[in-house]
Amino acid sequence: MWAGATHILEHEHPLNLIDLQPNYPLYEEKYDDDDDNGGGELITRQNFRRRPCDRCSKEITWFHRYYYECAYSCDYSLHKFCGELPITLKHTSHPAHTLNLIHLSHPLLDPRCFCVLCGRNDTVGLCYCCIVCRFQIHGNCTIASVEDRLIYHPSHRHPLAATLKPQLSECNACGKEHEGTFYICTTCFGLFIHSDCAFLPENLMIQNATNDIFSHPHPLILSYSFPIQDQKDQYFPKCRVCKSGFYDSANTWIYKCEKCRYYAHIPCAKSRGAINRLLIKNYKDSDYPDLLHLPFPDESYSIPKHMFAKLVEHGKFGADEGNYVKHNFHPHPLILVRTECNDITSIPTSSKTTVISCHNPMKKVQLLCNACVRPVTSVPFYKCVNDDCNFVLHEWCTQLPTQVEKYPGHPEHTFILHPNAPNKFLSSVFRCDVCQLECNGFVYSCVECYHYHIDVTCCFMPQNITHEAHSGHLLSRSFKREHLTSCLICKDSIYPFQRSFACDTCKDVVVHVGCALLLPREIRHKYDKKHPMRLSYLPIENHKSEYFCEICEKALNPEKCFYHCYECAWSIHTFCAPHILQSESSVSDRDVDGLKGPYMFVNIKFGGIYKFERRHPHPLSFVQGIESDGPCSNCGYAVKYHPILKCQKCKYVIHFVCCRWKWRNDEIVEEI
Repeated sequence: MWAGATHILEHEHPLNLIDLQPNYPLYEEKYDDDDDNGGGELITRQNFRRRPCDRCSKEITWFHRYYYECAYSCDYSLHKFCGELPITLKHTSHPAHTLNLIHLSHPLLDPRCFCVLCGRNDTVGLCYCCIVCRFQIHGNCTIASVEDRLIYHPSHRHPLAATLKPQLSECNACGKEHEGTFYICTTCFGLFIHSDCAFLPENLMIQNATNDIFSHPHPLILSYSFPIQDQKDQYFPKCRVCKSGFYDSANTWIYKCEKCRYYAHIPCAKSRGAINRLLIKNYKDSDYPDLLHLPFPDESYSIPKHMFAKLVEHGKFGADEGNYVKHNFHPHPLILVRTECNDITSIPTSSKTTVISCHNPMKKVQLLCNACVRPVTSVPFYKCVNDDCNFVLHEWCTQLPTQVEKYPGHPEHTFILHPNAPNKFLSSVFRCDVCQLECNGFVYSCVECYHYHIDVTCCFMPQNITHEAHSGHLLSRSFKREHLTSCLICKDSIYPFQRSFACDTCKDVVVHVGCALLLPREIRHKYDKKHPMRLSYLPIENHKSEYFCEICEKALNPEKCFYHCYECAWSIHTFCAPHILQSESSVSDRDVDGLKGPYMFVNIKFGGIYKFERRHPHPLSFVQGIESDGPCSNCGYAVKYHPILKCQKCKYVIHFVCCRWKWRNDEIVEEI
């Protein structure tokens, strides 16, 4: 936009005064691919090419707002304040002679002379000089107003003026202390923006420190605030570079990509001096030949499989010629199933049949190993020959050692393998002393400590792992911490007494045992039968809508881990995607803690049927409660999501914990 014309003595053509910010102080952030171009000011800004002033040789920027340019085709431009400087000047500091406007690079000037007003010896720009007296004054210093030092910055509603002398102060833009020239508001006072921050690029491609690889595919947009309410709406995201929050910097500037919910502090986004610590591995592969790399590819993998699958070919436990074996922990013979039946309606009716369907959540088929309580997703595996018995074992779970010596965290005693926890009532449900999850699979129990039990997964938990959420660094088992912290994956609390995996290099990186071991990289879910859903730890790039869970239809925090289908752009909570079929319902609306939420019953195999003659006339099934089951017959509280005993003939239900406490001295008349 131009406003009138003027004539400059040393240029033959008239000059037009251009206003680069006609809508100032209004400002709107714009992305390159926005459909609405936002009006003429944005076009002017995008088309404006920075150029040197033909009088002072300093750059003309968009922030100066006004400048003169030639009305004709020649490329002649001036700062507004430079264009309005007089050619000659009578100044009170040198009344004897008239001062002439010349360039500081003029050969008649003595390079050793200083401006008598500011004391600087500049080599670029204009000055008024007296050649006879070797007297000079910078052109900018002769102007009584501050117009020559003004910029019109979109971050503030008033023009900002540059300080005449360098100073040491905290910059309100980046929050860091700087020394040098600052731009201040003469109306508000208290606003200081360092010159380096004042002229930051509006768009920035953020790069790694060592190899110039762009660490985000889109340009980051400079934003002049990050209000607390906006942070709350985005679940208080953290800087993607330094991993710290923005809680104390609501009014400082940031770089952001709203499409990907990518936010970075100003110093973090533009700093390339420090090496990203994740670019350097903190271990050698040769030192850890059997290192476990997590997460597991899918739900069929487990620590017992990782530890013992290679031993199956050489194991002592094997089938005879008829494919039948006898296991010490089960009263019936086991048969080796080598062929899977894909038709789930064709359930074997004969003990001689060796065809059965594997675990398949997509088809609502559940088949869980009695030892590790993980899905049996492929053949071969062992199954009880009795059709009414659901005892199943992975091949590698037949290789579990009968005792474990010097277990980390409890090395003073020996652990013995049992089919169920000694002295435990009903279904042998016990709480693992490592992961704190309920379990009714095989158990390693301390021979000395009456109540110390560990499930078979935790018993062989490795000392060191890696995880793609913190790739390149070794995570080591940690038995206690000095203070409360949060899990890198789920962002929920990790208490000082909880077992966890921690990075020795990055002291702030800690991961729940459950988050590391029990959330597979990919899952299949009935809500998306065409594609697998992948575990994500950060907001998805180019996600065009708000995040919500497709199952519970509630808001989803993308800063916490969740499962996402990249083809359908669907997302679900980890706790709404149980990867073991135990219940038709999720646990999303239950107030669960971070340790148990996504996998509360991952170590429990439901389905046992029991008869208590003194307590109830009908058999009771061991199941997970759902909403329609109503309240507990003992305590009156809802049984939804809890393990319960349920009568299939009447509406009688009771919490498992109520049953265990109330009937602890009873004997089970019959286990069906």
